[in-house]
Amino acid sequence: MREIKHLWRLNKCVKKYGRRLIMRTDDFEKPTQTNVLCSDWRKWKQPIIWFQGTNDAVAAQFFLKNIHPEMRNAASILFGKPEVLHSRPNVFGELMRVLITPSEDVEDAVNWVLGGVEPDISLHMRMLMNKSIRAAQAALNCIRKAKQNLGKSPRPRVVIVSDTPSLVKSITPNISKFAEVVHFDYELFKGNISDSRKGLHSLEFRMKDWGPAPRWVAFVDFFLASRAKYAVVSGAHRRVGTTYAQLIAALAAANNLGTCIHIAFGSCPLTNVAQTSKCCNVHSILSFAGDKPTGSKFAFLSSFQGNLLREGLRFQIGWGHVWNRFAGPLGCRNQPNQCAFTPLLPPAWWDGLWQSPLPRDIKKLAGYGIQLSGFGTIDENYLGTFCSSRKVVVKTVPFLL
Repeated sequence: MREIKHLWRLNKCVKKYGRRLIMRTDDFEKPTQTNVLCSDWRKWKQPIIWFQGTNDAVAAQFFLKNIHPEMRNAASILFGKPEVLHSRPNVFGELMRVLITPSEDVEDAVNWVLGGVEPDISLHMRMLMNKSIRAAQAALNCIRKAKQNLGKSPRPRVVIVSDTPSLVKSITPNISKFAEVVHFDYELFKGNISDSRKGLHSLEFRMKDWGPAPRWVAFVDFFLASRAKYAVVSGAHRRVGTTYAQLIAALAAANNLGTCIHIAFGSCPLTNVAQTSKCCNVHSILSFAGDKPTGSKFAFLSSFQGNLLREGLRFQIGWGHVWNRFAGPLGCRNQPNQCAFTPLLPPAWWDGLWQSPLPRDIKKLAGYGIQLSGFGTIDENYLGTFCSSRKVVVKTVPFLL
């Protein structure tokens, strides 16, 4: 906001355009006060809007269900139409490709690891210091499936990133049997970013979440994993396809413009479309990331072990999470493991039969005026009645220039 205030003064926005710097806040965390579903944001006069208490994925979900057709159309241009699965673009990957680049120190670390040879596959494992053998075995199975799509490549390069360094050491020997393993060992790297005099080696912030590695390693791992040419595999002992992995895959796909992306959607993750008759309804889609596809495939894969599938993915929580829409009663259960094709931009709503929300989400959405069925459909008439009966709350914050 400090920078915006500076630019507002520099460009004499008040004098030229008669627009004072006023920010409008919309508090998503308070269903009785938010205007996300019932108001046409395009008609708001405030130049800046702070959508408080949410994130990009949740915002996309709600904008696509706004009661005003103009709002829905504007959101559809950005995020694709929920009911037309092949219309969903790689929004976040394209934004990151244009707006985000690693710092010089981070890039030095990434190039030091790669040594001039790009990786074929990236594996991200969010383990929270857990040592699940089943999670590692399921990930190995998924890497082998990704390797099959590479054709004649006899020994692919696999980058491993994880919040649990011990997992990297334990899984490397198994992957090394059929692939070359690449990993960033910050203790061996000698560069500006690893200068121990700056105290970076002694950081112990959120040890449980990232292990003993310093936090800056996460940035190196992110840009390292996003260099994958053909596939990103996401595994975990609990939550699979986290935001971190989702953004890695999105950026990797954007970095490989012109490659073919094969994604599958459905009420549970499946290893291939041929299994649909045994389990649930899956739509298989072939779309292109660029205007001139080269024929090489890029895939984002989610690796599930049996204990996560036993109760219908109930651990895949969070509205912005790619698999939470398939976690309810209709989710497939009691499977040994899955290596599921995953969309780069997750389905933005429970739109379409067989998506299966949790009872908790059904109850939560009721506060926003949404009547959500166990099949994943919503009552548009109920939303209209809800919006017409509520009072619009406007909160603004003026900034002194």
